[in-house]
Amino acid sequence: MTLGALWFWIVAVMVTVYVVLDGFDLGAGAIYLIAAKTGDERRRVLRAIGPVWDGNEVWLLAAGGTLYFAFPQLYASSFSGFYLPLMMVLWLLMLRAIGIEFRAHIDNPIWQSFFDAVFAVSSILLCVFFGAALGNVVRGVPLDSTGYFFEPLWTNFRLGDQVGILDWYTVLIGVVALVTLAAHGSHYIALKTDEDLGRRARGFALLCWPLQFFFTCISLVATYFIRPEVMENYSRHKIGLLVPIVVFSSLAVMLWATPKGKEKIAFVASSLYIAGMLVGAAFALYPVVLPARDRQYDLTIASTSAGVHGLSVGLIWWTLGAILALAYFAFVYRMFRGKVQVGEGHY
Repeated sequence: MTLGALWFWIVAVMVTVYVVLDGFDLGAGAIYLIAAKTGDERRRVLRAIGPVWDGNEVWLLAAGGTLYFAFPQLYASSFSGFYLPLMMVLWLLMLRAIGIEFRAHIDNPIWQSFFDAVFAVSSILLCVFFGAALGNVVRGVPLDSTGYFFEPLWTNFRLGDQVGILDWYTVLIGVVALVTLAAHGSHYIALKTDEDLGRRARGFALLCWPLQFFFTCISLVATYFIRPEVMENYSRHKIGLLVPIVVFSSLAVMLWATPKGKEKIAFVASSLYIAGMLVGAAFALYPVVLPARDRQYDLTIASTSAGVHGLSVGLIWWTLGAILALAYFAFVYRMFRGKVQVGEGHY
């Protein structure tokens, strides 16, 4: 394996870790107004995600920084082409934080309800936008010979030469992401809370399951329809068969564990499902890092990676940083293990 290929999988793993970790608090926000009926229950939801959500988003920043270091051409191309949605994601991340912090500091039912809605709506939109971003990467973007592109927010919602960030396929992947993360957040809230809130979260996870199964199948068929070359690596390397096995086995475990009240098993299965879907996408694209609508303009590991010396030295520093980050997360999650209690902290 070349250094460029190693860094490709490092970035893929970091993005996967971010989606699994920050995905449960995005999902908790998406179901916030439905699952939590009272002020006490909403404080418990915020208490469940509050101690860890800042740290979870560190993985997003770390993945972006690693992308900039290891694949500077990819970073320059993607961040310029996706400038508008990136600004929208930045605003939504800020609105989530505002919704959480302000409702905890304003003792007024009307303003608390307003900031509850800000938190929930921004969480839902983030789920959709992150899914649409993945859809753009899989579908391909209108790269030209210079290695750059521009996409409007939408054009006519069809797949053609002039695509927008939103079309029928990317919206479909956005819906898949919303259902998946809503279920993931439900499993986490069921794991961290009890009584009516925990039972309601388990019920919502069960309601999400048929939608999750249906949209998983539909998205896989749609992906093959719009970009059949994604099957090339699966045909060439039989180890890729592990991906659908992990994905559908995880769905089966969730269906079995959730009604039995086995929250930890259901949450682990949900995490494996997300990891399987993302690793499967990376496996299908490899060694392409950003597909073009015209395949001759694809950005690959070889055409976008930094020099060998920089990648070698960076690997040493990245390893040290990864050890520190893992130690920090192990400490934080150990400190806040178990069911949450209202009255701890300021949520």
